[in-house]
Amino acid sequence: MARRIRVLVVDDSAVMRQLLTNILNADPDIEVVGTATDAYMARQKIKTLNPDVLTLDVEMPRMDGLVFLSNLMRLRPMPVVMCASITEGGAELILNALDLGAVDFVAKPTGNSALGIRDTAREIVSKVKVAAAAQVRGIVAPSRNGADGVVTNLDRPKRDVSLGSNIERIIAIGASTGGTEAIKEVLMRLPKDMPPIVIVQHIPKAFSGAFAARMDAMSEITVCEADDGQPILPGHAYIAPGDLHLHVVRGSPQFRCRLSDADPVNRHRPSADVLFRSVAQAAGRNGIGVILTGMGRDGAVGLKEMSTAGAATIAQDEASSVVWGMPGAAWECGAVQSLHPLSQVAEKLIALASASPPLLHRDNQSA
Repeated sequence: MARRIRVLVVDDSAVMRQLLTNILNADPDIEVVGTATDAYMARQKIKTLNPDVLTLDVEMPRMDGLVFLSNLMRLRPMPVVMCASITEGGAELILNALDLGAVDFVAKPTGNSALGIRDTAREIVSKVKVAAAAQVRGIVAPSRNGADGVVTNLDRPKRDVSLGSNIERIIAIGASTGGTEAIKEVLMRLPKDMPPIVIVQHIPKAFSGAFAARMDAMSEITVCEADDGQPILPGHAYIAPGDLHLHVVRGSPQFRCRLSDADPVNRHRPSADVLFRSVAQAAGRNGIGVILTGMGRDGAVGLKEMSTAGAATIAQDEASSVVWGMPGAAWECGAVQSLHPLSQVAEKLIALASASPPLLHRDNQSA
């Protein structure tokens, strides 16, 4: 019989500690081995209980969750799922936590609705299980030149062809767990004359605007949250708003964004499958599809449609993925033509964008 996932719950609220404990212990694969009211107690219990996963409150007395997380990921990296109230004000805190190495985050259960509590419970259990199997690397020194953390020209791959010469090109990216950091790593390494980029990251509505603003501040290209009917321009990246599907439609003269509140696909809205399918239909062989780290199978079918339409399709490899669910599913179904470490995805995109629309064949080797 497989060993149960050992979880330490860290929250200053006695009510929340009990609720999370009850939710997690109700699953036969999980065991809450202890609880802690603050970071200092958590530090001692990690040493004595050796949990597999930590659920961590963002706001706590004596030492807040982000400071504790930073110390933890530097000294004893382990899977952490942040628990927080999902509000626009809390978006930056959660994005900071993901930047520090947290695997994922969940909304704290609220209200008295039994259905709402049940849905939240399923999400908490699912994310704790994913975290237990995630690849956690801890905090490392930035690999970029420049004191402000911005990638310099020395870090960007050299190219011989102007990217602006392929005006029909469009790049579509899908990601989930671990994706906020993976997308950042890719966008920071791209030059400002890239073809337009459209992105689906599984993220709550309250977070997508803050995430787009953060990416814009860190990138040479212009990054924004997509608007319905918005022209899709070279040198820009458009991030799907939380809770809305993003479609690419052919306009005149450029592609345009279309947003919809249609039913979730693969339990997600926005869905990478929806985005990839629209790019396959609107751009055909001029599309470039990318699937990055994430749990589940969202994006595999749509990326396959892009590949069938003649687009170039690549995925993040297993070794560099926090969770190889989405890229793994796409690879297994034949949707992916080549696998690449995260550190090489931007370089590959520049090469693909510089070339004529390819007729690629599936490559069993990472390039």
